[in-house]
This record gives sequence, structure tokens and C-alpha cells, in this order.
Amino acid sequence: MWAVEKLSITKEPVSFPSNFLFGTASSCYQFEGAFVSDGKGLNNWDVFTHESGHIADGSNGDIAIDHYNRYQEDINLMEDLGVNSFRFSISWARILPKGMYGDVNMAGIQHYKKLIDALLHKGIQPFVTLAHYDIPQELEDRYGGWLSPKIQSDFSYYADICFKYFGDRVKYWVTINEPNVMAVRGYRLGTFPPVRCSGSFGNCSAGNSEKEPFIAAHNMILSHADAVSIYRTRYQERQGGMIGISLNTQWYEPFSNSSEDNSAAQRARSFVYNWFLDPIIFGRYPEEMQQILGNNLPAFSRNDVKKLNNGLDFIGINHYTAAYIKECLYIACEHGYSWSEGSYFRATEKDGVYIGKPTTMDWLFVYPQGMEKLVMYMKDRFNNTPIIVTENGIAESDNPNSSLEDALNDTQRVEYMHSYLNSLANSMREGADVRGYFAWSLLDNFEWLEGYTKRFGLHYVNFTNLQRTPKLSATRYKELISNFHSQLATYTT
Repeated sequence: MWAVEKLSITKEPVSFPSNFLFGTASSCYQFEGAFVSDGKGLNNWDVFTHESGHIADGSNGDIAIDHYNRYQEDINLMEDLGVNSFRFSISWARILPKGMYGDVNMAGIQHYKKLIDALLHKGIQPFVTLAHYDIPQELEDRYGGWLSPKIQSDFSYYADICFKYFGDRVKYWVTINEPNVMAVRGYRLGTFPPVRCSGSFGNCSAGNSEKEPFIAAHNMILSHADAVSIYRTRYQERQGGMIGISLNTQWYEPFSNSSEDNSAAQRARSFVYNWFLDPIIFGRYPEEMQQILGNNLPAFSRNDVKKLNNGLDFIGINHYTAAYIKECLYIACEHGYSWSEGSYFRATEKDGVYIGKPTTMDWLFVYPQGMEKLVMYMKDRFNNTPIIVTENGIAESDNPNSSLEDALNDTQRVEYMHSYLNSLANSMREGADVRGYFAWSLLDNFEWLEGYTKRFGLHYVNFTNLQRTPKLSATRYKELISNFHSQLATYTT
């Protein structure tokens, strides 16, 4: 069984601002393919997926869903949906195959110019991420990627090029997508490139799980700050855009009403997303992290703090699910996270009852009220900084034995989107400054470690011939977009 909590939704319609972004989201490695086309260099995921044992089905993103060549077809699908924005990421290795030590790859520049122009021609705003997990492999080989402060100048150089060539037509920028995931999976668990961890955390040939995640995160935070500083001083006034960062965010419910579990839930939030947002917005790491980690947490110099003053224009949240949190700092609990992870226990069930309806992803449970709770928490902690939901969605398992008709009838995704959008609307009623919502994803695609075994798309992709077909959720999202300005969709549990 799973817990069912009715959403407190009134019939009062939500008045979305006229410039509210309803969109779909993607990333270059998951969508583009064309991995060595037109001068592109190798990135860390190109190398990682070509090593055996990493991806569930042994696949890679060499072709992915061929968005690089089929972008016009995909834009036509967006036009039919009625979305007014498309979130995509630029491949760093397609722009700078050799980092700062090589020329700008003009074929890569021309590709993204054509994509951006084609979107604008259909009235769809490009919403651009500079780094979505992938970095040029050359940077990893030369100095260790995110573990070196040298990456800050490389990222700044790359960001400057993107602002220069695309900023006159791009009004929304994300510096880095889910740096908190990259730090944990790349440097603590070793399940993402560059596969670094301690033996007690994973199966890696090198690494230090209790120090390296914080070094990598520190360099990501300062890389963000450098990019924002460049945008603010050289481009923003003339180009008139906004710049932010996107974090992976789960909502954390205390396992009980005890003060200990409430403290643990707050500590989990600090160790997962405030880890990045507090430095960017307040110029310092969260107090809970400072108390537990001490000198293991890198320090910001006076010049760093000055750069961090530029902050961001919006907080991007990638939100899918929720979990229970139990205290483990002072009360021993089996299988709790280590001191360097925040010393708490994360659970998805209590008294034999799941926090929400289970899904095909073992970490994703349907808990729509978590959307409102998370947004209100962000509103209160970060002075109602504008929020954009940069990802939200649900997956099905790929089943080669099911009919196409069954695959297109994705009622679970329809219910999920209705409930999470209603929850988001509740937060807006309560005064949260929410500027947009992006469904993950426009199309079924390469789902990282799961390969092509999971499907998150509003459109079904035949992975053999790459034909796109709208699912029921595409039809319902289209209806939601057209109706949401006048009437709030209802949801019944």
C-alpha cells in the first residue's frame, strides 16, 4: 500500500502570468546523438558509456534519439503541444572540443543557432543549460575535471562564448544542471563519470568519498559564480535575460513528529540542495554542513564571496518525489547515511506503507503534495527568489512485448502531471513566485544508467526507427496548457 493524502485544491482558478513558461525539457547527451559529427570532441559520457558494465542495457548516446538531425520534427511536436519554451543543453564538447586550448567549433555554433532560430520561429523560447552532466573529456584528462579549480576558468570561457553567440536570442540560462547529483554520483558513489569513490562507498579504482564531493561541488559553485559574473557585467543589460542554476530536489518529510526527526529532515535538505543554494544566495555553506564537516568543507576566499554576491535570477528545481527522514546523528540507526552525508536515514515507507504510489523507478514515489511543500520551503528560505520547475515527470519501463496502443495510453503520467501541477498552483496561491514548469521529457530518450529501459517521454520513441508518436500525456498536457489560464485542472486521488 501507499499513503494517500488528498491535495487541498479549491475551485478558485489560478491566474498564471502571461509570460509563464509551460515547456518540455531535454539534455544534449540524452537527445542529440551525432557524437562525433561536425567537429564535436568526446565528452565524459561518450567515454563512460563505451566502457562495459556501466549502463543497464549496454547502450550509449552515440545516436540517442537523433535530435541533432531531427530537431525540426521535434519542434513541430512542441508547436502542436502549445508549449512556449523548450529546455535543452548545449554540448560543451561540441563548442570547444579542446577546451581553452583549441578553436571554437563553428559547426557546433551554427547548429545551435539554427535550433534556436527554429524555436523562435514557432514562438518557443529557448531555455538553455550550459552543462547537463557532460564535460569535455579533455578537461578530465588534463587536470581532473571538477576536482581542479582550473575548470572555473574553462567554464567561464565556455559560458562567455555561449552568451556571445546565442545571448541575443536566449533569455533564460541555466549554468549547471544538478551539480548536487554530479558531486554525489561522480565522486562519492562512483556510479557516474569520473567513477571516483572510497571502497566503502562503491567500486572505484581511486577517490575519496568523504572529501572529493565537496571539492568538486566547490568548483561547480565558483564556476557558476564566474559565469553569472560574466553575464551580469558583459551581457545581461544589453541582452535582457535571466540566469540561474538547477538542483535535484526531493521533499523530505520527518519520519515522526519528534524534534530529532524534524532536525534530521532539515539537515537532509541542507546536505542535498542548500549545499549549493546557500553559498550562491548567502555566500556561505549551510550551518548544518559547517558544524558536521568542519575543515572538510572548502572555504570561500574574500574574492569568492564577492563573486557569489551576484547570486542568481531564479532557482531551477528538478522535482520528482519525496522521502521520509529519520535522525541518525545522535541516535544510532542501521543503514543510515555517513557523517559526511549528513547522518540521517532515508526511507520510502513507514509502518509498511509507502510514502506514495510506487513507480518503475525504485526512487520515484508519487507524492504531489511535496511539490507545494518544497516550493514554499524555498520561498521562505530564499526570500521568494523566483522559481522555475525545470524538470518534473515519471517513467514507465520499456516493454518490448506490449503493444504500441498500450504504450501510448500512459494514464499514470497523466495523473502524475495533473496532481503535481495542482500542487504547484497551490504554492502560487500562497504567494510563491513561480515562473515556469517544464515536463521531463518531450521524448523517450537515453536515461543515463538505465539506458533505453525507461521511458519518461510525452511522446513514444521507437528506438529502432526513431519514429515519434504522441502519448495520451501529450494530449492532456496540450489541454492543460490551453485551459490552465482560465481553470485549474482537478485531481481526485
